[in-house]
Amino acid sequence: MRIIRGADGCKGGWIAITKNIDTGDITWQLCKNARELIYQEPEPRIIAVDIPIGLPEQGPRMCDQAARKLLGTPRASSVFPAPIRPVLAARSYVDACHIRYQIEGKKVSQQAWHIISKIKDMDECLRQQPESQSRVHEVHPEVCFCFMADQHAMRLNKKSHAGREERITLLEPIFGECIAAALAERHQLASGADDVLDAFAALWTAERILSGISQTIPPEPPVDDCGLYMEIVV
Repeated sequence: MRIIRGADGCKGGWIAITKNIDTGDITWQLCKNARELIYQEPEPRIIAVDIPIGLPEQGPRMCDQAARKLLGTPRASSVFPAPIRPVLAARSYVDACHIRYQIEGKKVSQQAWHIISKIKDMDECLRQQPESQSRVHEVHPEVCFCFMADQHAMRLNKKSHAGREERITLLEPIFGECIAAALAERHQLASGADDVLDAFAALWTAERILSGISQTIPPEPPVDDCGLYMEIVV
């Protein structure tokens, strides 16, 4: 059984959209943590997930800089800098800001702090079982949508009704009625509409990875000090 999965962080954990490549069946579920997302049986061959994976000791990641350049204004702002690895040791936002300030003279954004627990959870899974990195790949939904639209970034904010419709227009020809069905169940999955659409965009990239037609940003990604690739795949 060939299973692939696209995932996006949500209030309850991870909204995971899974496709059986052999039958075409698509299902969705809430995974409470990274271990459940990655190792739940049957284990997916490919998992495309919207979360920073490889982390620098200091400074920005090339993949984030390149993704912002690709998307341009105003979507570039959706790609915020990944936190530096030392921040994962922080026990509070104040502590995180202190750690980063000591290294870079800057504080941690609230946006980055809100997903630190998910970044740390994913990081621990991949470092404990490094072989999983061949299956788990970082994606960014706005980059996925950009490539889906022949490298034209989305015009509208994903939180707006018009922005959701813009993205649904791209997804429905690929996933059909599954989009509406998953959106109808989003509250049961502790997910927003944008989380569901982002997870489908990640699933689109997961299938590209399985098919061998995906690209990495940058083309020759560096690895961090823990051996994790600092890349965005599309």
